[in-house]
Amino acid sequence: MRNNRRTRNFNEETETKKLIYISIAVVILAILTFVITYVVYSNALNKNSGDLTQKITDIGTQTDNTLHEASNPIGKNVNEVKEEQENTEKIAVNTANVENQTEKKTNEAVETKVQEQKKEEVKKEEIKDPTFVKPVEGDIIKEFASENLIYSETLKEWVTHNGIDIKAEKACIVKASSEGTIKSIKNDPRYGITIVIEHTNGYVSIYSNLLTAEFVKEGEKVKQGQTIGTVGNTAAFEIADEPHLHFEILKDNKYLNPSEYIK
Repeated sequence: MRNNRRTRNFNEETETKKLIYISIAVVILAILTFVITYVVYSNALNKNSGDLTQKITDIGTQTDNTLHEASNPIGKNVNEVKEEQENTEKIAVNTANVENQTEKKTNEAVETKVQEQKKEEVKKEEIKDPTFVKPVEGDIIKEFASENLIYSETLKEWVTHNGIDIKAEKACIVKASSEGTIKSIKNDPRYGITIVIEHTNGYVSIYSNLLTAEFVKEGEKVKQGQTIGTVGNTAAFEIADEPHLHFEILKDNKYLNPSEYIK
């Protein structure tokens, strides 16, 4: 009986030890599980936190880049607008300067023209019109007729007559009707040997149907009453008429009636 009790006590101790060992193992296992779980959870939490931080950083970077990219076009546009305004102002200033210069030149040209006209008018006032005298003594046998017609014995028809015919003996001296310059000496196919004298203010006198013109030369200045030629009969258009001087006066290429100017 005593052995049975010892055996039972031994078994009880053995069971107790087993329970203790099992409890210790469970506790150790629980601790390991906790530790492992904590480590895993911590790593996961740190990873998520890092990812979140990176995401926040990336978002901030993207936002900065977006703002920077957005600000660049805005700044560029502002600069462009400013530059365009400056260019526009420069163009406006240049245009105004050009207009002012053009207006100034125009005013100067107009003023110069006015001054020249005034000088010309003063010059014309200072230079008097020429006075004319009869270039040869004799009667007028054919009057001036630029609008009316006169019958021509030579041509046997009615024609105009842009001068006057002064009767004179052949070889009679012909004198300059007014002071001037010998413009030309020619043999006109219609009016024969002819001398043309230029006078002041656009006046011209013409002496035709001459016998000779050897007393003067082209470009020579002559005085009123100076001998320039002799009366002849060289005018083909007036050859049927008696010896005479065909005399004309023009003002700015317009025929005048010599009888109204001869004194």
